[in-house]
Amino acid sequence: MAKICPVTGKRPLYGNKRSHAHNKTRRRWEPNLQWKRIWIPSQGRFVRMRVSARGLRTLEKVGVERVLARGLTCA
Repeated sequence: MAKICPVTGKRPLYGNKRSHAHNKTRRRWEPNLQWKRIWIPSQGRFVRMRVSARGLRTLEKVGVERVLARGLTCA
């Protein structure tokens, strides 16, 4: 499963881990994704989504309906 937030579009970032000796090894930073049940009033049902912590804040602030209207697809 892809580690992408459907609300914010956050995805893993890539870079180098730097040791004290300044050695470079590749690593990746994962988005903070959480499984959440989100109530959609217009459909009258819950949808289980994998959303980032920032995406949850966006859903709280803007509202589920507005985020859905922006093009989010829920299964």
